[in-house]
Amino acid sequence: MTALVDRFGRRHDYLRISVTDRCNLRCVYCMPEDMAFLPQRQLLTDDEIVAVVRVAAQLGVRKLRITGGEPLVRPGLADLVARLAAIPGIEDIALTTNGIFLAEQAEALRRAGVRRVNVSLDSLKPDRFRRITRRGELERVLEGIEQALAVGFSPVKLNCVLVKGVNDDEIVDFIRLTLERPLHVRFIEYMPIGHHAEWKAGYVPLTDVLARAEAAGLPLEPADDAVPGNGPAEVYRVRGALGTVGLIHPVSDHFCAGCNRLRLTADGYLKPCLYWVEELRVRDCIGDEEKLRALFFRALALKPEKHEMARAGEALDDGRVPTWRRMSQIGG
Repeated sequence: MTALVDRFGRRHDYLRISVTDRCNLRCVYCMPEDMAFLPQRQLLTDDEIVAVVRVAAQLGVRKLRITGGEPLVRPGLADLVARLAAIPGIEDIALTTNGIFLAEQAEALRRAGVRRVNVSLDSLKPDRFRRITRRGELERVLEGIEQALAVGFSPVKLNCVLVKGVNDDEIVDFIRLTLERPLHVRFIEYMPIGHHAEWKAGYVPLTDVLARAEAAGLPLEPADDAVPGNGPAEVYRVRGALGTVGLIHPVSDHFCAGCNRLRLTADGYLKPCLYWVEELRVRDCIGDEEKLRALFFRALALKPEKHEMARAGEALDDGRVPTWRRMSQIGG
C-alpha cells in the first residue's frame, strides 16, 4: 500500500483525532467563554472514527493522539481507545487532556491502550489557574498527574502555553517540577489560531525560558536521551534532574520541514495543516475505503510546505487564508 508521503517528501505516520469540541474549561487563549458547541449528532461516532483510522493504518499511520476540546468529557472514551488500539498497524496511542477528570479515568485508559499522556497546565497557582481556565480547580489536575504516574503512563508531559503578563513569571517553578519527578514540562509558544488580534500582545519568545533558568541557577543542557513522542520539542534537562524541559516554538522557529501529522476534527474533517483553512469532509467517504484512501491523498496534495504563523494578521502574497476555527475546534 502506498505510504502517505506529500510532495515535499514528508512521510505522515501520525493522526491527531479530536473526539469532541466540548470542554469543561474555558481557557482564555483557547476559546471564548460563551463558546457555542456543536450538536452531538454532528460529531463523528465511534464507528466512524474507527473506519477512518482503519484506512489511515493501511496507509502507514502508526501513531494516534486523542484530543478535544477535552477528550475525557466524551462518554465511553476508553472503549473507543480499545477499538483503535486493536486496529492492525496502530502502535502507539497518546492523550492530551486538561487533567480535571484524569484521576478517575487514568486506569481504564491505560488498560484500553493509551501509553502516553500530555496534561495542559498553565499555572501552578490555584487562583491564577482558575482565572486562566475561568472555572478549573488546580488540585484536581495535580491529582490527575499523580494518578497518571501511578498507573504507568510514560512519559507524562505537562504542556504550558506561555502568555506574556499572565504566567511567564512561573517558568522557573515549572522547571523545578522536573528535578525530582519524571515529569516532562513542555513550554509552548502562544499561537495565533483563530484570534490574530489578541496574539501579539501575549507572545513570549522561548529564549526567555533558557535565560530565566540560567538566572535561577538551574541552567538547561541539551538532553541526549530522547523522550518518547517528543515530536517537535527541543529537549533540555537540568543536570541530574529526573524529568526534562522542552521548548516548542511553532511561531519563532517553525518545524514544518519535519511535519508528519494530519488532523481529524470532531465534526469529521481532515485537516492537512493546523494553521490554514483547508479541510476535507470525511463523512461522505465513510463506508467506501477506496474513497477514504483517496481523501487522505487529496489532503496531502493540499498540504503546504509551511505555515506563516509569524505573519498572523498580514495579507499574504499567495492569498492563503488562515483557519477560522479556534484551537479547541481543531484539537491542536
